[in-house]
Order: sequence, then structure tokens, then C-alpha cells
Amino acid sequence: MGLFDEAAAKARELAKDNPDQVNDAIDRVGQEVDERTGGKFSDQIDQAEDVVRGRLGTDQPSSPDGRQA
Repeated sequence: MGLFDEAAAKARELAKDNPDQVNDAIDRVGQEVDERTGGKFSDQIDQAEDVVRGRLGTDQPSSPDGRQA
């Protein structure tokens, strides 16, 4: 396993342990990019957010204790 693969696996693990925090961070970054681009790429930014959530596994609904269902 290469360095990138190890880092990606670690990121997915951390994201699954803290999905709400990760989703908040994704939202904040997307909002910042959207503001800086004047809203011209809102649809693409939303799609990118969805892709990131899917790759990190945070696109699943959380259980009441905050963990992925």
C-alpha cells in the first residue's frame, strides 16, 4: 500500500469516527469556495461535496450517538 493509499484509508477511518464534524468542514469549505467564485459554480461545488462525502463514507445518515448507521 502506497503512502497516498494509507493516508486515504486513515482519512476514511477518522471521517467515520467523526462524521458530523467532517460534514460541517465540507460544508464550510464548499461555502467559502462558492462565495469566492461569486456563486458561478454552485452546482459543481455541491457535486464535489457529495463526491467527497461518498469517498469518506460520511454520506450515510448518523445514528443518535453520532456514529454512522
